[in-house]
Amino acid sequence: MDNPDLLLLARAQFGLNIGFHILFPSLTIALAWFLVYFRIRYARTGDAAWLATYKLWTKVFALSFAMGVVTGITMSFQFGTNWPGFMNHVGNIAGPLLAFEVLTAFFLEATFLGVMLFGMNRVPAWVHIGATLLVATGTLFSAFWILALNSWMQTPAGHVMDGGALIAGDWLQVIFNPSFPYRMTHMLLASGLTASFVVAGLSAWRLLRAGTDTSALHTLRTSVMVAAVIAPLQIFAGDQHGLNTLEHQPAKIAAMEALWNTERGAPLVLFAVPNEVTRRNDYTIEVPKVASLILTHDPDGEVKGIAAFAPDTPPVAPVFFAFRIMLAMGVLMLAVSWGGAWLLRRDRAPPRWLLWTFAACTFSGWIATIAGWLVTEIGRQPWLVTGILRTSQAVGAVGEAKLGASLTGYVLVYTLMLGAYLVVITHLAGKGTNLAKADAP
Repeated sequence: MDNPDLLLLARAQFGLNIGFHILFPSLTIALAWFLVYFRIRYARTGDAAWLATYKLWTKVFALSFAMGVVTGITMSFQFGTNWPGFMNHVGNIAGPLLAFEVLTAFFLEATFLGVMLFGMNRVPAWVHIGATLLVATGTLFSAFWILALNSWMQTPAGHVMDGGALIAGDWLQVIFNPSFPYRMTHMLLASGLTASFVVAGLSAWRLLRAGTDTSALHTLRTSVMVAAVIAPLQIFAGDQHGLNTLEHQPAKIAAMEALWNTERGAPLVLFAVPNEVTRRNDYTIEVPKVASLILTHDPDGEVKGIAAFAPDTPPVAPVFFAFRIMLAMGVLMLAVSWGGAWLLRRDRAPPRWLLWTFAACTFSGWIATIAGWLVTEIGRQPWLVTGILRTSQAVGAVGEAKLGASLTGYVLVYTLMLGAYLVVITHLAGKGTNLAKADAP
């Protein structure tokens, strides 16, 4: 592709689509398991408050699931319209993985979602609990196959050439490629944090409006405790994922650290403005040798810089800033969840300032997820499939005017959709379990 503007527009459009889409799976993967917990608590206690809680959060899940399906379908069409070279080159691997996701995950979720939503009074309790559990399991299967494909694109393995065509030589190596275990763990924990803070934030919003609501207080405590457990695990998993990335995608690490030249005792850059023209950092605040210590576990260890990978280097500034936003949100969620867990350990009404804190952090998981996704995808450039297919080789021949018009349309439609979604879920949270009780038979 000789037209950089066309390539940029195609990337921006697909980036907008997948960035908007990922908001909803990152919530529903873990939220489904909250529903399993709420449903089992009702079955064991018979407490109507747990039933009302389950019904309320089922509404949020169903809406989020529907948003994920709609945006996922739109995104899949772009493989043919904007990126025909992707399937032409690696379709023998990408196609089956996407098909496995539909066959083993989407059909499972869609089938038992109907039982979960409408079958409570039509099937035995154990069947309804099983349906909820199968929906939650389906979300894991979906994440498994999608992350297997994305990880293969990052660290391809198990493929061979057969008469000029790229095919899978070993499907186990394709699926369980070098970065898959780390990426899968990192994403599942990210979903756990995202769902925990959405549940906590909307529960806090309900308590701010209602003053007292036993169900909201239960869900607030539950979600905060889950977040307090997951947050340190995510930090550890992120560190391990970073070490794996250093081994297999060192150029991405160099961009994340804004390290232009190979150094021993590389500093940790806390803040800087990476300058792509001068190949240096402006307004730098750094801590000597800490980057080498973190990445090599040796304060004098060698870390390769961007120059070592020229000309196949990712843009530094967006990767550098996105990585720091992700880290900042991770530290914030750790602090808020641990502080909240300590303050909520006793059976008394939480202070309003704490409720406002959780309400303000409702979508902190989304911010961290989007930032992490930007690091992952932009940091892979200029490769679409590392070492196999460049992004410029996959883009289609759609004109700039058409891409620009459709991109504008996507921005407007997705802005309206996101606004409507936020209005609906905050309305549901504001009404709390009163709304769920009103729907009860």
